[in-house]
Amino acid sequence: MRIIAGQWRGRPLIAPQGQATRPTADRTREALFSMLASRLGSFEGLAVADVCAGTGALGLEALSRGAARCTFVERDRAAVEALRANIAKLGAAAEVRAIAAESFAGGAYDLVLIDPPYGTGLGQKILPAIGLAPGGWASIETARDEAVAVPGFTVEAERVHGKARITLLRSAP
Repeated sequence: MRIIAGQWRGRPLIAPQGQATRPTADRTREALFSMLASRLGSFEGLAVADVCAGTGALGLEALSRGAARCTFVERDRAAVEALRANIAKLGAAAEVRAIAAESFAGGAYDLVLIDPPYGTGLGQKILPAIGLAPGGWASIETARDEAVAVPGFTVEAERVHGKARITLLRSAP
């Protein structure tokens, strides 16, 4: 697992041992950021939240591409340790909140990246409480057969990559 593009391109990331964390595959992450780049144009100056962050690969990718700040939300102890190690190794300016995703609320994020355990519907449940800026974007990764619909958000794109489905949503302007 590595950073795909930006200032930390090619830098490896560590993941915790075991099956508790399911990092987004490099190819899926590359597809997600290609989808986002075509819509956002640039990541420069964005406020990002990486929820169910695991190793932090999604948020660190956004920071590598120019995002101004990222708040990482993860409750698994081993994943938080790996996340903090990855942040320190890259020298990233980031905040880590070691809490359950359901407890995370507030903020005016331009981009929210949610990669919950498959089959839980957690992304759809928590997105409305997170605090997306008007016209902000969200990505929810699910299993390929899971549909995503969140009241108050428009589905802008969906792509299936292997076992994963990426759904891009946008809040009302």
